[in-house]
Amino acid sequence: MGKIKVLDKCNGIEGLKVIEPKVFGDKRGYFVETYNQNDFMEAGIDCIFVQDNQSASKKGVLRGLHFQIHYPQDKLVRVIYGEVYDVAVDLRKDSNTFGKWFGVMLSAENKKQFFIPKGFAHGFVVLSDYAEFCYKVTDFYHPNDEGGLYWNDPDIGIEWQMPSGMPPEDLILSDKDKALGSFQAYKASLYGIPDIK
Repeated sequence: MGKIKVLDKCNGIEGLKVIEPKVFGDKRGYFVETYNQNDFMEAGIDCIFVQDNQSASKKGVLRGLHFQIHYPQDKLVRVIYGEVYDVAVDLRKDSNTFGKWFGVMLSAENKKQFFIPKGFAHGFVVLSDYAEFCYKVTDFYHPNDEGGLYWNDPDIGIEWQMPSGMPPEDLILSDKDKALGSFQAYKASLYGIPDIK
């Protein structure tokens, strides 16, 4: 594991990992291994990635909080251009940290990666003028299998980093993300009880 450093149990949450690869740089530029199966297995990330995705977003775009319902995915995420604040929320009902969140700055400059195992909701907000976001996943995309939680749910209480000079009401969300459900409703669905507000 000489080529990566791993921060485990982010905010005390089992399974989350921040990975810092070793960067080899000189006057020509740099070289970095973004994925090495042996190093990742040694770090406890023993999964097979089957699909790579990439998205581009402008400043103030917030995507999330998303999760897969019947076909959950492990995710390994990173930023190749710009900067985002990336967040994961523990939705594993038997977890000691159920409902707890962790956030990390990911940027082209710091080259950090964030490993998010199955059972988490995930989202990010773009802090730079533009960002390109890449992620590896362990299951294929299944239409109509997406769940989600509202990004600013008070019962989760994420302390989002905001883009410079932009108030929260100016964040850019898709219509689908604006209509995501509450954490209370999610918990009610897990235990088969009515959503009491």
